[in-house]
Amino acid sequence: MNVIEVNSLSKSFGKTKALDSVSFSVEQGELFGLIGPDGAGKTTLFRLLTTLLNPDEGTAKIEGLDIVKDYIKIRSRVGYMPGRFSLYPDLTVEENLTFFASLFGVKVKDSYDLVAPIYKQIEPFKKRQARNLSGGMKQKLALSCALIHHPGVLFLDEPTTGIDALSRSELWDMLKSLKTKGITILVSTPYMDEAFLCDRIALCNEGRILGIDTPPGIIGKFDSQLYTISADNMFALLGAARKIEGVLECYPFGQTHHLVADERFNEEHFREKLEYLGNLTLIPTEPTIEDVFMNLMKK
Repeated sequence: MNVIEVNSLSKSFGKTKALDSVSFSVEQGELFGLIGPDGAGKTTLFRLLTTLLNPDEGTAKIEGLDIVKDYIKIRSRVGYMPGRFSLYPDLTVEENLTFFASLFGVKVKDSYDLVAPIYKQIEPFKKRQARNLSGGMKQKLALSCALIHHPGVLFLDEPTTGIDALSRSELWDMLKSLKTKGITILVSTPYMDEAFLCDRIALCNEGRILGIDTPPGIIGKFDSQLYTISADNMFALLGAARKIEGVLECYPFGQTHHLVADERFNEEHFREKLEYLGNLTLIPTEPTIEDVFMNLMKK
């Protein structure tokens, strides 16, 4: 059963097309990830699906409800955690949670069972103003407030941006726990390494979806030979490698470069041409999500 259905959704701001005919669906209880850089359209999509914006074209449904016609009903059924901390900084932790519970006509004690695993970590600081919380604690408070009314669908816009590695890990553990309770989760992130924490992912760029599949399925679509290359002069290597026959693309990848090649590529010829750069290495390697993203973006 599809809880989220998006069909040819488009949105422009002046001459800038933030979303360009986006279509996908998310099943009940699925943890679905939108993976892409800043400007990919992730936040615009979230604001459309949570009824904060109306689309220019296309349709979308949340639990069978139309995002335009049924926006009031949708708002009571979804939880939304925006990318920027949007709670009230001068209210305490406890006051923020109580306030958001009252907005949805519920009491904290009646919904405490769902938020307890998250809220207990910040409950010792319940009298502290939200402005004085750390980045990880702010995210836990925001997530608690988004869950206080027991939503069926949870939207999290880049929830791990700007927080430390431990808080990132803890937040993903929380999402996995929420998923077991039947909550459908749509999460966006610019971090490619977080793709494998999702059931399925959509790679996004410049308002379009480049591909949708499970993380292993996405990687399986990489259809070219991939190498890791390095030399003493890495900058010169990048430019020189791109000029060799059979090289489709070459780009920096951590401390090395990744080289994408087709059937014309000859390893021996490559080594002969570029050995002057010193300590040249050319090693076949397995693609990552980043490599697939680069490949799809070029196509």
